[in-house]
Amino acid sequence: MKRLTLRGRLTLIYGGLFLVAGVLLLGVTYLLFSNNLTGGYRVLVQGTYHGSPSPGATPKPPNQLFVLNKDGDTLTGPAAEKVIQEQREQVRRAATKSLFTQGSIALVVVGGLAAGFGWLVAGRVLAPLHRVTDTARRIAASPAALHERIALRGPDDEVKNLADAFDTMVERLDHSFDGQRRFVANASHELRTPLTLGRALVEVAMHRRTASADVKELGESLLTINARHEQLIDGLLILADSEKQLTTVYPVNLGDIVTHVAGQLSAEASACGVDLIRGPGDAPTRGDALLLERLVHNLVENGIRHNTDRQAITTESPPDDRWVRVVSKTVGDHAQVTVTNTGPDIPPYEVESLFKPFYRLGTERLVGGKGAGLGLSIVRSVAEAHHGTVTATPRQGGGLEITVSLPADPT
Repeated sequence: MKRLTLRGRLTLIYGGLFLVAGVLLLGVTYLLFSNNLTGGYRVLVQGTYHGSPSPGATPKPPNQLFVLNKDGDTLTGPAAEKVIQEQREQVRRAATKSLFTQGSIALVVVGGLAAGFGWLVAGRVLAPLHRVTDTARRIAASPAALHERIALRGPDDEVKNLADAFDTMVERLDHSFDGQRRFVANASHELRTPLTLGRALVEVAMHRRTASADVKELGESLLTINARHEQLIDGLLILADSEKQLTTVYPVNLGDIVTHVAGQLSAEASACGVDLIRGPGDAPTRGDALLLERLVHNLVENGIRHNTDRQAITTESPPDDRWVRVVSKTVGDHAQVTVTNTGPDIPPYEVESLFKPFYRLGTERLVGGKGAGLGLSIVRSVAEAHHGTVTATPRQGGGLEITVSLPADPT
């Protein structure tokens, strides 16, 4: 059951307190009226009775209560008291009807107006809290939104103190993440030079005329390790760039990127015995074309390598029935790229971990995998930088289906 919002609870509190106060006011008013009504008032007529007394009757006192009924008869004594009591009961019933029936209707109407007024007041009071919540959600959805601030203006009260404290916390987080990105980028750039130099020295040594077979074999191993390190550094640089805020974006069609990436990786897929199926559709969006190309490239490359993994050779996915399908399309107001591949079974609880940096599925990939463990991390980071989302679902029979959804370009 959906829980009532704070604004709704405050409105109920305002309206409830008003109704309770109104009921108490009606009750006190009725008690005061009842006490005054039963105060024992009498109607006195000053003067002497001028009628002819009957023989043997006692003369009436000069100050006596007389009541004239509707028939014109003059009543006195117990009869007059009875008439006065009946009139008092009529007044009591009329007052009760006025207080409890009509007063209750008026109380309900005024209570509804008070609740509506309380709803407006609660919304105005809670508006700064909504700004804090919306900013926190945008920052949680994308690290690139860490530059946002609430900058609440108004009186120095509890809500403004909360907003200022939140801004201070976000500013410190922004500085921390920015420093981390700068460190990764600078360290990666510094490591590129010695790796490039080492690769050049190994290649020179391998191509010398006097190089023996053992030297050439050792050189091949060193070049493989060097290439792996270069790939890791490139991945770190791309990851650091993708976590920055995009300052300039341009119209990009994901269908063109799918065609381009499929052409680049078709040779690798054929060499691995994987059938690469592409279905480029119109999917216009806005963003950084190089980062989006890296996103699609990593998805397709991950699908190919996932098929050629040692675990992929199973009865569910034999070597002659391995494929990767990449499709781009527009769904509503979103441009999507979906990459589906065959391969080994992936437990559902492992899917989210695949997007963590340096995470590889299985111990074999931890030791001898071809990738650096940054492919899907880069995919999610690029998607979030473009205000998009990434979802992954294990495929029945083995493999994975990954869908990237980005805001479509309305133009």
